[in-house]
Amino acid sequence: MTDEELVVAMARGNQAAFEALVHRYHAPLLGYLERMLRDRRKAEDVVQETFLKLIKQLKTKKTPEKIKPWLYQVATNQCRDYWKSAGFRSEKQILDFIPDQADREPSVVELFERQESRVEFLKQLDTLSETQREIVYLRFYQELKYQEIAEALELPLGTVKSNLFHALKKLKASIERKEEVSHARHRS
Repeated sequence: MTDEELVVAMARGNQAAFEALVHRYHAPLLGYLERMLRDRRKAEDVVQETFLKLIKQLKTKKTPEKIKPWLYQVATNQCRDYWKSAGFRSEKQILDFIPDQADREPSVVELFERQESRVEFLKQLDTLSETQREIVYLRFYQELKYQEIAEALELPLGTVKSNLFHALKKLKASIERKEEVSHARHRS
């Protein structure tokens, strides 16, 4: 069944359709939200709240036209609301105070290097604007199409493409600078 068929069936009260839609989108939404929030428990809460909002939406007889971008839009908006909340600011102050701990004994050097690269890449993503970061996550981690991203973030298609272009350009330049510094250190 298509997403739209599942939603129509859900609107009629079909529990199996709801379970099928949750099964289809729970893991992708959770992955997206974990990257955005960097907190699995909070991401789980937001996923649940996203599906609850869908149920409430269907009860008002307003069925979303395209469910995939709608779900990501609701999830993204909840992230934005959370970041603006006092709870987030107090959690962030506490987390900023706690020093990062590196792996003490990596079992395999390669795994450690991959983790270091991943952490470094996530730091580079933090240098992007909020909109650019959201677009990168939705495009490359969630594999949404440009039009779906535009709908999810309520942005014109051209803005999505432009932001993605500039984000990738900035990430590439940052990675190249880091590599140049690393090569210069090894030559010394």
